[in-house]
Amino acid sequence: MAKNVLIVESPAKAKTIEQFLGKDFRVASCYGHVSDLVKKGMGVDLETFTPTYEVSADKRSVIAQLSKLTQKAETVWLASDEDREGEAIAWHLYNELELDKKETKRIVFNEITKTAITEAIKTPRSIDQNLVNAQQARRILDRIVGFELSPLLWKKIRMGLSAGRVQSVAVRIIVERERLIEQFISTFKFRTKVLFQAEGNSQSLPAELNHRFDTEDAAREFVDRCMQSSFEVRSVTKRAFKQKPVAPFTTSTLQQEASRRLGYSLSRTMTLAQRLYEAGYITYMRTDSTSLSKQAQQAIHREIATSFGDKYLQARTFKTKTKNSQEAHEAIRPTNFKKLQVKDPGQQKIYDLIWKRTVASQMSDAELEKTRIEIQPSKSEYFFISEGDTLIFDGFLKLYRHIEEEELGDSTSDGLLIPVRKGQPLTMESLLSKQAFTRPKPRYTEASLVRNLEELGIGRPSTYAPTISTIQKREYVLKGDIPPKQRLVVELKVEKGKLKRNELEEAYGADKGKMIPSDVGKLVNDFLVEHFEKVMDYHFTAGVEDIFDSIAKGKKDWKKELQSFYQEFHPKIEKVGTTAERVSGERELGLHPKTSQKITARVARFGPVVQMESEDPDEKPLYASILKPYTLDTITLDQALMLFKLPRDVGEYEGKKIVAAVGRFGPYLRHDQKFFSIRDADGDSPYLIQQGRAVEVIEIKRKEDREKFISAFDYQDQKVEILNGRWGPYIKFGGKNYKIPKDVDAKKMGLEDCVRMIENPAPSKRPVRKTTRKKK
Repeated sequence: MAKNVLIVESPAKAKTIEQFLGKDFRVASCYGHVSDLVKKGMGVDLETFTPTYEVSADKRSVIAQLSKLTQKAETVWLASDEDREGEAIAWHLYNELELDKKETKRIVFNEITKTAITEAIKTPRSIDQNLVNAQQARRILDRIVGFELSPLLWKKIRMGLSAGRVQSVAVRIIVERERLIEQFISTFKFRTKVLFQAEGNSQSLPAELNHRFDTEDAAREFVDRCMQSSFEVRSVTKRAFKQKPVAPFTTSTLQQEASRRLGYSLSRTMTLAQRLYEAGYITYMRTDSTSLSKQAQQAIHREIATSFGDKYLQARTFKTKTKNSQEAHEAIRPTNFKKLQVKDPGQQKIYDLIWKRTVASQMSDAELEKTRIEIQPSKSEYFFISEGDTLIFDGFLKLYRHIEEEELGDSTSDGLLIPVRKGQPLTMESLLSKQAFTRPKPRYTEASLVRNLEELGIGRPSTYAPTISTIQKREYVLKGDIPPKQRLVVELKVEKGKLKRNELEEAYGADKGKMIPSDVGKLVNDFLVEHFEKVMDYHFTAGVEDIFDSIAKGKKDWKKELQSFYQEFHPKIEKVGTTAERVSGERELGLHPKTSQKITARVARFGPVVQMESEDPDEKPLYASILKPYTLDTITLDQALMLFKLPRDVGEYEGKKIVAAVGRFGPYLRHDQKFFSIRDADGDSPYLIQQGRAVEVIEIKRKEDREKFISAFDYQDQKVEILNGRWGPYIKFGGKNYKIPKDVDAKKMGLEDCVRMIENPAPSKRPVRKTTRKKK
């Protein structure tokens, strides 16, 4: 048995660290948090704010195994992550394993390399109780808010709802943006662009007018003037400027860049980054620091000098802009700048981003020259502008260019402009004056929501991904698509000296993969904002984060802070529970045009519905679910009437009717006594789907079913089926599923192979009873 037992969170991290330590060390994993507040009741004494913890059910066997190891060890090294969550894990391990203080050492490191691990072992410390208390304060406060708010939502809105301190504020941000979009009234102006020709140059010079017209008549008058005008260059100005590289990645900037550049969700980015960290490729991935160690800077400088030359090197230091940066981490960076490739293709894309961004941060400024050309028509006081940038020296752009959200915009020109001089005559090649409509602020993506939360001071690096994941799991926010609407756009076009007026159909308002609040999410948000204004206030939520930071530094007492919050919060819960009316978001839509039955929209037990009063007062009202593309806030009487027409005949296929309807599990098609789900992700609606698309849905499901099936056999008057599942091939027999090992080719399996696996299934892992030892 090894003299030393070193405990980390994950098996992958344990495997990497074990390579660096000798035979005197055994490295084990605790698989993350081992303890949490008890599930039964609040789990907190609300007089003293003392928490009660229990070992999580899935960690009892882990604790038992670790206990066996640590009982025989001379020294136990607690090496969980160096943030508050990691400190809490170390503290819980210390308590649950009943470790001896003299025989226990706490170590932390920012990267999993031999140098970092060896140095950490040379400089152990004790558990930082201030960091533990900050984590306890956050966990307990979140438990209090959730435990007391959720039953109130059940009582006042509907069963099954829940609320969270940070999650509810994130929902509020998304709801408020959606309301701005719904209330936005688009206006237009005519925007005029021209392509000019210069004598002796085959390339065109694009330019845009410095004025936009409010009406078609005004635009038409200007276009007429242009057709009668001559044009000349009235000025050419050039201005040199420099562009600096951005700082190395923090948690949030990595999430944002991976979303914009790679299309990755926050959770996927963090999973890949975690694996890179555990394998020793990058530093700790939960950080709000942009700083680099001196050793890292030196390594980067050597890499730049070798790969690009000294002229590309410019040493820089970056200061963290985030208020109350949590702990003194480094930015996310590679641990070895000579390593360009990692084994896993998915991890490689994230690693490549991190490597390039980090190295580019120490490279020279890019040197550019902005050229602005103004072109004057002879018959108008307005003038055209053409702008473009010329790259003089690429500097850091040789390696990396940061992408801002919606960065490209509507630039007049991109890249080099043809050379012209002041006073030079130009010829108008073509002109386009077109209605340009204003647009509302965009809906949030996961990345832009994180950026907003960070700017408001809400949350910390470890909370962004779980916060956004939670509000989607609760279905308060849906990550979905908005189908485009159509509108007519007028354009005035001049080509070869002739003017044409066109009316074109333009799609607008479409969104893909954006954060959209659900009807229930809006209703819950409105209720909480009305009755718990302080808890839902952005500044208050950010202020709570500052309190946690102060607790972590030992400047505030965590129990006193919890008591202060609860003394104000709990009476509010009791008051609202007694005085607030039950809410359903009910809206009167009008009366049925033929029967005068009242039609309303509201949130019911299983979601938003439209309701029509029965003609017979003794009968129950008629209900229909509100599904995409309609919402509780925006649905009209005419649209509601359409919902009551379900089920509806869509058409015929293979001589049998296709019927669209909504059931317990959502919208579906029925054809030939079989059911085919209509998936929101595909942008389909049971109210609008047509025959052609319905046939596609049917055939897609049939194809999936064919690919799911591998083979089947008869056994004991029942079917034994081998099927493809989400987690790989499996056997289905007698209402039970039996996993097929990864090293077995399911396509080559016969009945005997199936029977053998059915009769001898893989043993399940039963939890081991907890063992303890007395403290020395």
